[in-house]
Amino acid sequence: MDFKLTQEQQQFAEAIRRWAEKDYGFEQRKHIIGSPKGTSSKAWSELAELGATALPIPEELGGFSGSAVDMMVVMQELGRGLVVEPYFATVLAAEFLKKAKAHFDVLEQIATGEKKLAVALAEKQSRYDLFDIATTATPNKDGFVLNGTKTVVLHGAQADMLIVSARSNENQRDKSGIHVFLVDANSIGIHRTDYRTIDGYRAADIRFDQVQVAPINMLGKENDGWELIDEIADYGVSLLCSEAIGIMEAITAATLDYLKTRQQFGVPIGKFQVLQHRMAEMFMEMEQARSMATLAAVKVSSANVEERRRTLSAAKARIGQAARYIGQQAVQLHGGMGVTNELPVAHMFKRLTTIELSLGDTDHHLARFVAQPGFKVSA
Repeated sequence: MDFKLTQEQQQFAEAIRRWAEKDYGFEQRKHIIGSPKGTSSKAWSELAELGATALPIPEELGGFSGSAVDMMVVMQELGRGLVVEPYFATVLAAEFLKKAKAHFDVLEQIATGEKKLAVALAEKQSRYDLFDIATTATPNKDGFVLNGTKTVVLHGAQADMLIVSARSNENQRDKSGIHVFLVDANSIGIHRTDYRTIDGYRAADIRFDQVQVAPINMLGKENDGWELIDEIADYGVSLLCSEAIGIMEAITAATLDYLKTRQQFGVPIGKFQVLQHRMAEMFMEMEQARSMATLAAVKVSSANVEERRRTLSAAKARIGQAARYIGQQAVQLHGGMGVTNELPVAHMFKRLTTIELSLGDTDHHLARFVAQPGFKVSA
């Protein structure tokens, strides 16, 4: 695939990379992770100043109307810098508002960096089946009342507003009867338990106890929220694939640098042919993954739903395989130091592992790929 970035995309990528290297280095990141909030208000403001928060927002709302390919460029650089700010959670939530063509004021506030959002879809029993929803939305004279618990909501405690899925029928795994709401995170009845994940990010379990939501805060059509969730989950997969490429580039570069400087028997260990072969295999895995991430960014906006699902699942599965292989090789080639928190490699491997498990792991997406119409097993 002959795929070249535009001049604007290259400049945007370079600006994010310079910022990450200068103002979000490894030591700064460790300090942020160790802080009570786990994120940096200063870093968030700087991302907004760079235009990262405005990139996916429509131009008429103060943004740049960035495409999924534009977002791919940013996510790669944020991945390379191991940035732990709530960017992914916020832009994924923004996509719900864009698709629903609602709450333009919130989109404007996202563009300027005033609002941070999170997406509360998963529950303890649902695993990767986001249609498996026990949280209920009960109609009343003022709209709906939400009751239930969402788990592992990425940056849920740092968000000002939440995208929440709930259902109006009793069939927990029915794809009909699902609603999607925009909810003020500080509403009465919302209880958030914040914690740090293995990759240094923040997540929260969120309990909804008789939370009142106005009718205007329902996104999309009543009882028909699944198609919206399914489409935007694929958009999230595309973002994660792009982030993984940036991390794989960084971890491969760090490993190559280590092989050039670590000496054994009086020579750099990178001189040993067997290690050169392993580096070559890491590079090939990375390039295959990069092609799939690019294809995912191009196809995620496809009007053909089957093509979108097939492509995104193929990309997530292939990138999950590559991430595991590259991460394991990098740790092994660094020796015992590869698993210590003193080296960026360990943090990169943890984040790659978490990405592989987010929005469907490799096995889940292989099964989804096979389940798409048109798949044939060769005799």
